This record gives sequence, structure tokens and C-alpha cells, in this order.
Amino acid sequence: MSARKSYNQNCPIAKSLDILGERWTLLILRELLGGPRRYSDLRAELPGIATNLLAERLKELQDAGLVDRAELPPPIARTLYSLSDAGWQRVPSILQSIAWLGLDRLDPLEAGPVAPLTGFLAGFVIPLDPLKTTGLAGVYRVEIDGRRFEFAMDQGRMAAAHGQPDVIVTASAADLATARLGSTDAKRKTALRHVTFEGERDAVEALRAAFSL
Repeated sequence: MSARKSYNQNCPIAKSLDILGERWTLLILRELLGGPRRYSDLRAELPGIATNLLAERLKELQDAGLVDRAELPPPIARTLYSLSDAGWQRVPSILQSIAWLGLDRLDPLEAGPVAPLTGFLAGFVIPLDPLKTTGLAGVYRVEIDGRRFEFAMDQGRMAAAHGQPDVIVTASAADLATARLGSTDAKRKTALRHVTFEGERDAVEALRAAFSL
């Protein structure tokens, strides 16, 4: 394993970059924002990362207290990586800010397929407003083009999902992205009509209001 680089500055930004500034680190955290992932899941969603480098980055994030590793017992017998409690407290707001910076640099939605993760970011991470979500509490599952994302809301912030979801959202990545980023109001409304919500009416309406869906 290569030696960890440091800026050697007693500054909160430099200290954060000592953890997050290496290549692939933020993208690994981006993947874990959608819920626990197996090592093979991370490899599949991060094409181009060397297997030894992925292992190294995961170990660094565990050492920093942002990621947990769990060994599931037989018959499942697999390793899962997830954001730790400290990770859930810090990572969503970091990724939200970075996603806002890159939002207007995305290729036009009409240019090609939209990744499920882009749909999740557009639908639920970028619009997250603590002032609007303070009273929202529950567990949520978002099914986007066959990929599952799970999170909870607790006192205005995202948290780890535990238990059965209160609301299940099913959508295509293209519709979630267009509902947020469509070039006209008509396109945004049409895309939003394709998004389905399953759950108690009050829980569904609270989720839709909080995320402007």
C-alpha cells in the first residue's frame, strides 16, 4: 500500500482533503450514499479502478471513520461496505455541494442514457434542503432502472436505512433527471408524471413536498 499523502497544514480544508483528496475516494462515497454495497458492486460501478486501489481507498475511509465494513453470515456470506454514522452526518452535504458545481456541466439529457445514480442525485441529493426536510422522518427506497437506493431521513438529514421502507419510489433515471433539469416546464411535469410512489398517502405527500417531486 502506498504512503498516504498529506498537505501537512493545520487547516480544516487541508485536513479534509487529506482524507477526500485522493482519486476515486469521493466516487466511492458517492456509491455508498445509495446504501450498502458489495465490493463487486463497487467494482462494477467504478469502471477503471484497479482492484488493489479500491481496497486501499476503502481501508483509508474505514480508518477515517467514514465507512463501515460488515461480514454477513452464511448462507449469504458476503462483505458489505456502507457509510458509518459519522459518514452519514458529513458525506451527503459534501457530495451535494460538489454535485451542484457539476450540474450545469452535464451533457444534455437528450445526448444519451442517464445513469441510475445521476437520477438519484438529481431527484434526492441535490434538492435536499434541511429547512424543508426537518419534519420528514422515515425510510425510503428508490428503484431506478433496476438499481435500488435506500436511505432514511432524520432531523433534516439523510441517514442509514433500517427496516422496511415507508415509501417506495419507482422511476427511470431519465425521468428523475428531466423532472429536475428539463429545459421546459412541460418537459419537467411530463417526466414527473412517470414517477410512481407507493406507501401511505401522508408519507408519500410528505416525501414529495420535501423533495419537490
